[in-house]
Amino acid sequence: MNIDELWPGGPKFIQSQNGFRLGTDSVLLANFAGTSGVKYACDLGSGSGVISVIIAWNNPSIIIDGVEIQEESAGLSRKNIELCGLSGRVNIMCGDLRRHRSFLKAGFYDLVVSNPPYFPSGSGKPAQAENIATARDERMCTLSDICQAASYLTKWGGKFAMVHRPERLAEVICAMSGAGLEPKRLRFVQHRPGTAPNLFLIEGRRGGKPALTIEPPLILTNEDGSDSEEVIKIYHRRPK
Repeated sequence: MNIDELWPGGPKFIQSQNGFRLGTDSVLLANFAGTSGVKYACDLGSGSGVISVIIAWNNPSIIIDGVEIQEESAGLSRKNIELCGLSGRVNIMCGDLRRHRSFLKAGFYDLVVSNPPYFPSGSGKPAQAENIATARDERMCTLSDICQAASYLTKWGGKFAMVHRPERLAEVICAMSGAGLEPKRLRFVQHRPGTAPNLFLIEGRRGGKPALTIEPPLILTNEDGSDSEEVIKIYHRRPK
Protein backbone atom coordinates (compact mmCIF):
# COMPACT_ATOMS: atom_id res chain seq x y z
CA MET A 1 0.00 0.00 0.00
CA ASN A 2 1.43 3.35 -1.07
CA ILE A 3 0.67 6.45 1.00
CA ASP A 4 1.33 9.99 -0.21
CA GLU A 5 1.75 12.85 2.26
CA LEU A 6 0.59 16.06 0.64
CA TRP A 7 3.10 18.08 2.66
CA PRO A 8 5.24 17.28 5.73
CA GLY A 9 2.85 16.74 8.61
CA GLY A 10 -0.13 17.29 6.30
CA PRO A 11 -2.96 15.10 4.96
CA LYS A 12 -2.10 11.57 3.84
CA PHE A 13 -3.73 9.62 1.03
CA ILE A 14 -3.68 5.95 0.09
CA GLN A 15 -2.98 5.63 -3.61
CA SER A 16 -5.40 3.37 -5.46
CA GLN A 17 -3.80 0.87 -7.82
CA ASN A 18 -6.85 0.84 -10.10
CA GLY A 19 -8.09 4.43 -9.95
CA PHE A 20 -6.88 7.99 -10.31
CA ARG A 21 -3.82 9.13 -8.43
CA LEU A 22 -3.73 12.25 -6.27
CA GLY A 23 -4.29 15.07 -8.74
CA THR A 24 -3.35 18.73 -8.80
CA ASP A 25 -6.83 19.80 -9.86
CA SER A 26 -8.45 18.60 -6.62
CA VAL A 27 -5.77 20.28 -4.51
CA LEU A 28 -6.22 23.56 -6.38
CA LEU A 29 -10.00 23.44 -6.03
CA ALA A 30 -9.77 22.82 -2.29
CA ASN A 31 -7.51 25.87 -2.02
CA PHE A 32 -9.69 28.03 -4.30
CA ALA A 33 -13.07 27.38 -2.68
CA GLY A 34 -14.13 30.19 -0.37
CA THR A 35 -14.42 28.69 3.11
CA SER A 36 -14.83 31.85 5.19
CA GLY A 37 -17.98 31.55 7.29
CA VAL A 38 -18.64 28.00 6.10
CA LYS A 39 -19.91 25.47 8.64
CA TYR A 40 -21.35 22.75 6.42
CA ALA A 41 -19.96 21.70 3.04
CA CYS A 42 -20.76 19.01 0.48
CA ASP A 43 -18.40 17.39 -2.04
CA LEU A 44 -20.26 16.03 -5.09
CA GLY A 45 -18.46 13.13 -6.75
CA SER A 46 -15.97 13.02 -3.90
CA GLY A 47 -13.81 10.22 -5.35
CA SER A 48 -11.05 9.23 -2.93
CA GLY A 49 -11.90 12.15 -0.64
CA VAL A 50 -9.04 14.50 -1.55
CA ILE A 51 -11.04 17.75 -1.63
CA SER A 52 -13.08 16.90 1.48
CA VAL A 53 -9.98 15.95 3.46
CA ILE A 54 -8.00 19.07 2.50
CA ILE A 55 -10.87 21.45 3.26
CA ALA A 56 -11.54 19.76 6.61
CA TRP A 57 -7.81 19.69 7.43
CA ASN A 58 -7.39 23.39 6.71
CA ASN A 59 -10.66 24.43 8.37
CA PRO A 60 -11.19 22.66 11.74
CA SER A 61 -14.71 24.07 12.18
CA ILE A 62 -16.14 22.72 8.89
CA ILE A 63 -18.20 19.52 8.66
CA ILE A 64 -18.29 17.89 5.22
CA ASP A 65 -20.51 15.33 3.51
CA GLY A 66 -19.12 13.63 0.42
CA VAL A 67 -21.24 11.89 -2.22
CA GLU A 68 -19.58 9.17 -4.33
CA ILE A 69 -21.32 6.68 -6.59
CA GLN A 70 -18.51 4.12 -6.79
CA GLU A 71 -18.27 1.82 -3.78
CA GLU A 72 -14.52 1.26 -4.21
CA SER A 73 -13.78 4.99 -4.25
CA ALA A 74 -16.11 5.64 -1.32
CA GLY A 75 -14.35 2.92 0.67
CA LEU A 76 -10.93 4.36 -0.17
CA SER A 77 -12.04 7.85 0.85
CA ARG A 78 -13.21 6.55 4.24
CA LYS A 79 -9.76 5.02 4.76
CA ASN A 80 -8.13 8.35 3.86
CA ILE A 81 -10.42 10.18 6.26
CA GLU A 82 -9.55 7.77 9.07
CA LEU A 83 -5.85 8.00 8.21
CA CYS A 84 -6.04 11.78 8.60
CA GLY A 85 -8.00 11.64 11.86
CA LEU A 86 -11.06 13.32 10.36
CA SER A 87 -13.69 10.62 10.87
CA GLY A 88 -15.75 12.88 13.14
CA ARG A 89 -16.04 15.70 10.60
CA VAL A 90 -16.05 14.12 7.13
CA ASN A 91 -18.79 11.66 6.16
CA ILE A 92 -18.87 9.82 2.83
CA MET A 93 -22.16 8.59 1.40
CA CYS A 94 -22.13 6.05 -1.42
CA GLY A 95 -24.95 7.24 -3.63
CA ASP A 96 -26.01 8.72 -6.96
CA LEU A 97 -25.88 12.53 -6.86
CA ARG A 98 -28.65 12.60 -9.47
CA ARG A 99 -30.94 11.31 -6.71
CA HIS A 100 -29.77 13.91 -4.20
CA ARG A 101 -33.30 14.82 -3.15
CA SER A 102 -33.80 11.35 -1.67
CA PHE A 103 -30.94 11.49 0.85
CA LEU A 104 -29.66 15.07 1.23
CA LYS A 105 -31.25 18.18 2.74
CA ALA A 106 -32.33 21.09 0.58
CA GLY A 107 -30.56 24.39 1.25
CA PHE A 108 -28.46 22.92 4.04
CA TYR A 109 -24.90 23.61 2.88
CA ASP A 110 -22.91 26.83 2.95
CA LEU A 111 -20.52 25.47 0.31
CA VAL A 112 -20.74 22.76 -2.36
CA VAL A 113 -17.68 21.70 -4.35
CA SER A 114 -17.13 19.35 -7.27
CA ASN A 115 -14.28 18.03 -9.40
CA PRO A 116 -16.55 16.53 -12.07
CA PRO A 117 -15.93 14.31 -15.09
CA TYR A 118 -14.29 16.54 -17.68
CA PHE A 119 -15.48 14.94 -20.92
CA PRO A 120 -18.90 14.36 -22.50
CA SER A 121 -19.92 10.72 -22.54
CA GLY A 122 -18.53 8.86 -25.54
CA SER A 123 -15.90 11.48 -26.39
CA GLY A 124 -12.26 10.55 -26.94
CA LYS A 125 -10.59 7.23 -26.29
CA PRO A 126 -12.47 5.26 -23.61
CA ALA A 127 -10.62 4.33 -20.43
CA GLN A 128 -10.01 0.62 -19.95
CA ALA A 129 -11.04 0.51 -16.29
CA GLU A 130 -14.72 1.22 -15.57
CA ASN A 131 -13.98 3.21 -12.42
CA ILE A 132 -11.57 5.48 -14.28
CA ALA A 133 -14.04 5.90 -17.15
CA THR A 134 -16.79 6.90 -14.71
CA ALA A 135 -14.53 9.57 -13.19
CA ARG A 136 -13.33 10.71 -16.62
CA ASP A 137 -16.53 11.17 -18.64
CA GLU A 138 -20.16 12.02 -18.01
CA ARG A 139 -21.66 8.54 -18.35
CA MET A 140 -23.03 8.71 -14.78
CA CYS A 141 -23.76 12.45 -14.45
CA THR A 142 -23.67 15.55 -16.61
CA LEU A 143 -22.72 19.15 -15.91
CA SER A 144 -26.41 19.94 -15.61
CA ASP A 145 -26.90 17.11 -13.09
CA ILE A 146 -24.09 18.45 -10.90
CA CYS A 147 -25.23 22.08 -11.05
CA GLN A 148 -28.86 21.17 -10.36
CA ALA A 149 -27.77 19.11 -7.34
CA ALA A 150 -25.50 21.91 -6.10
CA SER A 151 -28.31 24.45 -6.41
CA TYR A 152 -30.69 22.25 -4.44
CA LEU A 153 -28.16 21.64 -1.67
CA THR A 154 -26.75 25.15 -1.30
CA LYS A 155 -28.45 27.60 1.02
CA TRP A 156 -29.58 30.98 -0.38
CA GLY A 157 -26.42 33.03 -0.75
CA GLY A 158 -24.22 29.93 -0.40
CA LYS A 159 -21.35 29.06 -2.75
CA PHE A 160 -20.61 26.40 -5.35
CA ALA A 161 -17.03 25.86 -6.58
CA MET A 162 -15.87 23.69 -9.46
CA VAL A 163 -12.74 22.89 -11.47
CA HIS A 164 -12.99 22.13 -15.19
CA ARG A 165 -11.30 22.40 -18.58
CA PRO A 166 -11.24 25.68 -20.57
CA GLU A 167 -12.89 24.24 -23.68
CA ARG A 168 -16.07 23.69 -21.66
CA LEU A 169 -16.17 27.09 -19.95
CA ALA A 170 -19.25 28.28 -21.85
CA GLU A 171 -21.13 25.07 -20.94
CA VAL A 172 -20.17 25.40 -17.27
CA ILE A 173 -21.32 29.01 -17.05
CA CYS A 174 -24.61 28.20 -18.78
CA ALA A 175 -25.22 25.17 -16.55
CA MET A 176 -24.48 27.15 -13.39
CA SER A 177 -26.60 30.14 -14.39
CA GLY A 178 -29.41 27.87 -15.51
CA ALA A 179 -29.45 26.24 -12.09
CA GLY A 180 -29.56 29.57 -10.25
CA LEU A 181 -25.86 29.59 -9.34
CA GLU A 182 -24.55 32.94 -10.57
CA PRO A 183 -20.82 32.77 -11.49
CA LYS A 184 -18.93 35.26 -9.31
CA ARG A 185 -15.22 34.29 -9.47
CA LEU A 186 -13.21 32.77 -12.32
CA ARG A 187 -9.54 31.86 -12.33
CA PHE A 188 -7.54 30.16 -15.07
CA VAL A 189 -4.69 27.75 -14.31
CA GLN A 190 -1.56 27.78 -16.49
CA HIS A 191 1.48 25.53 -16.42
CA ARG A 192 3.84 28.42 -17.13
CA PRO A 193 3.58 32.19 -17.80
CA GLY A 194 2.47 32.87 -21.35
CA THR A 195 0.97 29.42 -21.96
CA ALA A 196 -2.69 28.69 -22.62
CA PRO A 197 -4.67 27.64 -19.54
CA ASN A 198 -5.29 23.93 -19.03
CA LEU A 199 -7.83 24.28 -16.20
CA PHE A 200 -10.12 26.87 -14.68
CA LEU A 201 -11.58 27.33 -11.22
CA ILE A 202 -15.02 28.90 -10.88
CA GLU A 203 -17.21 29.83 -7.93
CA GLY A 204 -20.87 30.80 -8.08
CA ARG A 205 -23.39 32.00 -5.55
CA ARG A 206 -26.94 30.76 -5.24
CA GLY A 207 -29.22 33.67 -5.95
CA GLY A 208 -26.28 35.98 -6.61
CA LYS A 209 -26.47 39.07 -8.81
CA PRO A 210 -24.59 39.09 -12.15
CA ALA A 211 -21.00 40.31 -11.66
CA LEU A 212 -18.13 38.01 -12.58
CA THR A 213 -14.62 38.76 -11.32
CA ILE A 214 -11.73 37.37 -13.41
CA GLU A 215 -8.86 36.74 -11.02
CA PRO A 216 -5.17 36.71 -12.02
CA PRO A 217 -4.14 33.32 -13.44
CA LEU A 218 -2.69 30.68 -11.18
CA ILE A 219 0.76 29.83 -12.57
CA LEU A 220 2.03 26.38 -11.59
CA THR A 221 5.70 26.68 -12.60
CA ASN A 222 8.23 29.40 -13.39
CA GLU A 223 9.98 29.68 -16.74
CA ASP A 224 12.78 27.43 -15.47
CA GLY A 225 10.32 24.70 -14.46
CA SER A 226 10.54 25.33 -10.73
CA ASP A 227 7.41 25.60 -8.58
CA SER A 228 5.77 29.01 -8.58
CA GLU A 229 5.55 30.94 -5.34
CA GLU A 230 1.81 30.22 -5.09
CA VAL A 231 2.24 26.46 -5.61
CA ILE A 232 4.92 26.43 -2.92
CA LYS A 233 2.41 28.07 -0.59
CA ILE A 234 -0.47 25.74 -1.50
CA TYR A 235 1.63 22.61 -1.02
CA HIS A 236 3.57 23.99 1.96
CA ARG A 237 6.83 23.36 0.15
CA ARG A 238 10.21 24.92 0.75
CA PRO A 239 11.71 26.83 -2.20
CA LYS A 240 14.66 25.00 -3.73
